[in-house]
Amino acid sequence: MPKDNPYNTILQTIEIDQKQYKFYDPNQLNDVRYAKLPFSIRVLLESAIRSCDGFHVKQQDIEKILDWNSQQYEKVEVPFRPSRVLLQDLTGVAAVVDFAAMREAFHKLNGDPNVINPLCPADLVIDHSVQVDFARANQQLISNHQNHQKLCDDCKQNGFCTYRRSMQQTSNYNRNKPFQQTSSPSSSSSLSLKSSHSKQNSRRPNYIDERLVSDIENLTLDYENGQFYNPHPDAKIRHKNCPFHRLLSMGASSLSKNEDLEFQRNKERFEFLKWGANSLKNTTIIPPGSGICHQFSWFRFSHDNDQWFGSCWWGVGGIEAEAVMLGQPICMVLPEVIGYKLIGKLPSFATSTDVVLTITKNLRQLGVVGKFVEFFGPGVAELSIADRATIANMCPEYGATVAFFPPDSIAMEYLQQTGRDPQSIKYIESYLRATKMFRVDYNDSNEDPFYTKVCELDLSTIKISLSGPKRPHDRVAVDEMKKDFKACLENKVGFKGYGLKPEELNKSTRFVFQGQEYDLKHGSVVISAITSCTNTSNPSVMLGAGLLAKKAVEKGLTVAPYIKTSISPGSGVVTYYLRESGVTPFLEQLGFDIVGYGCMTCIGNSGPLPAEVVEAIEKNDLVAVGVLSGNRNFEGRVHPNTRANYLASPLLVVAYALAGTVMIDFETEPIGLDKLGNKVFLKDIWPSREEILEVQQRCVIPAMFKEVYSKIKTGNDRWNELKAVESLLYNFDSNSTYIKRPPYFDGMKIDLPTIQSIKNARVLLNLGDSVTTDHISPAGSIARNSPAAKYLIERGIQPAQFNSYGSRRGNDAIMVRGTFANIRLVNKFMSKPGPQTIHLPSNQELSIFDAAELYRQDNIPLIILTGKDYGSGSSRDWAAKGPCLLGVRAIIAESYERIHRSNLVGMGIIPLQYLDGQNAETLGLTGREIFSINLPDNLQPRQETIVEADEKKFNVIIRFDTEVELEYFKNGGILQYMLRQLLKKTQPH
Repeated sequence: MPKDNPYNTILQTIEIDQKQYKFYDPNQLNDVRYAKLPFSIRVLLESAIRSCDGFHVKQQDIEKILDWNSQQYEKVEVPFRPSRVLLQDLTGVAAVVDFAAMREAFHKLNGDPNVINPLCPADLVIDHSVQVDFARANQQLISNHQNHQKLCDDCKQNGFCTYRRSMQQTSNYNRNKPFQQTSSPSSSSSLSLKSSHSKQNSRRPNYIDERLVSDIENLTLDYENGQFYNPHPDAKIRHKNCPFHRLLSMGASSLSKNEDLEFQRNKERFEFLKWGANSLKNTTIIPPGSGICHQFSWFRFSHDNDQWFGSCWWGVGGIEAEAVMLGQPICMVLPEVIGYKLIGKLPSFATSTDVVLTITKNLRQLGVVGKFVEFFGPGVAELSIADRATIANMCPEYGATVAFFPPDSIAMEYLQQTGRDPQSIKYIESYLRATKMFRVDYNDSNEDPFYTKVCELDLSTIKISLSGPKRPHDRVAVDEMKKDFKACLENKVGFKGYGLKPEELNKSTRFVFQGQEYDLKHGSVVISAITSCTNTSNPSVMLGAGLLAKKAVEKGLTVAPYIKTSISPGSGVVTYYLRESGVTPFLEQLGFDIVGYGCMTCIGNSGPLPAEVVEAIEKNDLVAVGVLSGNRNFEGRVHPNTRANYLASPLLVVAYALAGTVMIDFETEPIGLDKLGNKVFLKDIWPSREEILEVQQRCVIPAMFKEVYSKIKTGNDRWNELKAVESLLYNFDSNSTYIKRPPYFDGMKIDLPTIQSIKNARVLLNLGDSVTTDHISPAGSIARNSPAAKYLIERGIQPAQFNSYGSRRGNDAIMVRGTFANIRLVNKFMSKPGPQTIHLPSNQELSIFDAAELYRQDNIPLIILTGKDYGSGSSRDWAAKGPCLLGVRAIIAESYERIHRSNLVGMGIIPLQYLDGQNAETLGLTGREIFSINLPDNLQPRQETIVEADEKKFNVIIRFDTEVELEYFKNGGILQYMLRQLLKKTQPH
């Protein structure tokens, strides 16, 4: 807090357990307006008071926030200084590369590179690199074990097979207990690990071939009475397969194989991040395999000064995050706050996922981009903290800046349940109550503040739902799914259509997989993934999926082996309680292994499908389906071969895997047949909320959270063995295809560049509505015929080593070639979707990168025409960096997603917006015109200007929304602005 803070007069003292703490108390302003502010705005006010220094944060800023009720409509600008930045590794690598480049540029401009360090603490969690290369390994283990009897003669002659549980599944809870299913879940397939060697009553079978002992390092595998005991957690397996049978060993689970490949692919990136951890101050790197960044933040922040409950977090682009790390406040327009009132109780069979999909649809229709959403009403008290977190975490999908639940007694109970220090909990609650940021009773309407607008949802009306097939807010009730998907097949191509002809609707193809014949049709499920930060952090839906799997296995139901099934939890806590509840074996029996601790399928790291499945889909042009418990399902994001993707609860993920298709009415059609041939309906295996709650209360205990997160920074052997260079300046390797010096500071001078109007520009792309950051900068695989692939092959990189675009974000040469490289991109210049465009005036069909290069050679500036919600989806900085490096100077859109517009400004691209009621179509624009855009010398926020397109003229709004954004633009971007500001501070005038 600044020493000369004018609000030091309202510093108060609070005593807890004979310790005194000081805090700024907004109540001491003695202003009646404070008590009626939305709780989320109270957080902004307290932050501004605490940060007031008369320069970045001024007293008039505090007055604006305090006067929120009238100022919210005036588009006034206020600063916000965050206390922490949370990054995932795809954004984090790019950020650390930028810091390394800034140090070098600062040094060249005669500055001290030691100055370039994060001032705001940053946590970088490596959770975006692991991919689902392997899945269903544990199901293979079960099959192998069932065949073990007939292989025992070979075992006795040649040695022995080491059957063991994966070391990642070992815990203090059952380390000394034999893993044995007490009752067989299926008469046809036992999960007991009893061996045919059970006649031997010794610690190990007496026929061990001593040749193998040297091949097993530190393995403390115990064997007694026909049971293998869990090994020591440090046991290492050298051989992934039995050296005699060539069958998968118990040590070679999907998890360990995927982690092995993660480190093989990303060794250079991880070594670079270790350099960043050693060289950059205030930066913590959380090693791979630890979990998802969101879940890490929920469970880690328990210290007195973090005040996890009652704090505001929201997504920013990587570029904006870097500015915050350098101490720059975020300048934002004081937001409207939508009060979302929840009433009633959830039906017994509904889940938090169903709630959030309903809310997402409602708020998208309402329009909440750039606004806060605050939840209130008696229905909130019916939701657990995990349920509230699920709803809040989908905030980007419904477009709001913040989704806020004021903390209450349930929040404090959650802190206890997750093993927080009792003194910290007492401090947090006392502080929140003292500052009136604590919601005493959600049932008491007298506590309700003023809101810009109020909308209401009765939780009792919630239906079991999915969202898709191409957008998170296109909710479909499960009882309407079959009808809706059939309509999508017939509808014209769009967000809810594939444009199939009537004769194509019933297309079917037969293929052979693992020696068995199967049929694929439109609507066949080929990916079923329990994944993402939104759902895998919620015990109720995860345990619900496990209970559903248990009931399904007990009925004798199975999942077709060609369906790629997986679980990628947000942290080891999930594995802990799934195992403790006893549902893990049933999930594995259906093919739902733990495949890794990271975002995986949710961000497009779904890995390959079986070649037989891909061939069947592509040859017959089938609309195959992915069902995932993820956040986003934009076209081309989940997998290139799943044209339809539905977001669903983990329970529905398992259900649709069992059904094998979305063309099923669960109300009237059976999900399968039991062991006696009787029909089994979804309602027969669906657990109630009461069943789930009973298991959750019994199995989710504080000790789990303490144990898992006490080791969060220790990493694993792979991470700890990585070497990192220790140096102030990073030595960029010109031969590296992962880490490359970016060109943003090339030729930069201390003086500001001159602002120039855009003259004689060409349109690089003519796009429509809802162009996502996945369309602009894909994170998935690099196509072998793409410009990025050509670049890699020219440098000796083989296709098997391409990795993903997300993993290559530290190399601008690859990322610029991957910009707009989405196979589902719809460019109005082209007759079919894909990463192609027309070069003008030559009319050549070229890749977007090649066309941009031709324009660059002729010094022709570029613009993009687009429609509504441009840049929706992930806060992906390369969706702004890429177009900038392609030579795009401006974008003309009907509307922008909040974070992406900010990123465009941060990269010096001008976001222009059509006037209300206008767009390219109403103005008669084809995209083939030559454009000129006037930029006045005295630019003002949200100023109008004239665009000339051949003979046409029209006005647009220049979407620089604040004075600070204007400064960023004048400097050529936010990074250049920060560099000049730091030079001014550190160099004598």
